[in-house]
Amino acid sequence: MDIFTPKNGLAPFMYGILVIATTFLMGSSFTVGKMGLVYVSPLLLVGLRFTLAGLIMALAVKNKPHPASLRNWAKIFAIGMFQTAGVMACIFLSLRTITAGESSILTFTNPLLVVILGTIFLGIRYMLMQWMGAVIGILGVFVTLGFHMQFSSGTLLGLGAAVSWSIATILIKQWGHQLNVWVLTAYQMLFGGTALLLMGVTLETPRLEINGASIAIILWLAIMASIVQFTIWFYLINQGDPGKTSAFLFLAPFFGVLTGWLLLGEVVEWYVYAGGALIFTGIFLVNWTFSKKENKEVAEQIS
Repeated sequence: MDIFTPKNGLAPFMYGILVIATTFLMGSSFTVGKMGLVYVSPLLLVGLRFTLAGLIMALAVKNKPHPASLRNWAKIFAIGMFQTAGVMACIFLSLRTITAGESSILTFTNPLLVVILGTIFLGIRYMLMQWMGAVIGILGVFVTLGFHMQFSSGTLLGLGAAVSWSIATILIKQWGHQLNVWVLTAYQMLFGGTALLLMGVTLETPRLEINGASIAIILWLAIMASIVQFTIWFYLINQGDPGKTSAFLFLAPFFGVLTGWLLLGEVVEWYVYAGGALIFTGIFLVNWTFSKKENKEVAEQIS
């Protein structure tokens, strides 16, 4: 099936528009988040974003099947600690010292790490093309960091976001089939957002400037960049080939760099573009070669 030949009669043009919309919301959230740091401390900002988004989604999924055991609730909590709390804490703290574009590029190396962690911990056998993609992507990280390994705190945090995301992906591969995907999405955001709020008032000096701009940024991040973005993404995964659709994740860091340049005037060095191109190529190879069985796992992991 061609990537732009979705199921259920969705027009290819509309499918393409939705792919661009969801990846734009993913990537631009780095830039909007950096804008929000002017008014709100990092952990408090992301805590407000995901607590609000989680509450709204929890209300929306109240009639869907919820976990019947404490063990499954604990699994959702664990996923939330990595997928939302770990990833977002690293991203928003990294934005204090590196550009939105650099943070998005480093964060979206997570599919490359999934190949390595999946092999080590789950015994998944990946194709040669996927391993080539992982190697190319890791080379891209090296280039993005300026051909040296002297990591700043911002780059370490950006890579930390990718590591946390890949761990969450592995957990979802293991547990996702036991849980309703919408309930999982809602409550992992709520649990992770609540943890971020607690960190925001205990691990940093909380700062919240309430005005029109800060309210607009928080609402945009919670509703458009979280709820709407997830809804479109799940719809696309359901309508088309999940593995091939996931290959378009490489557009998200592109939009992170683009919006950082347009809205914040961020200057990105040439080697960041070169490294980013290698990373995008690596992620494309990793995702595009999924088998049909692995496609089902991808549909479970995007939450």
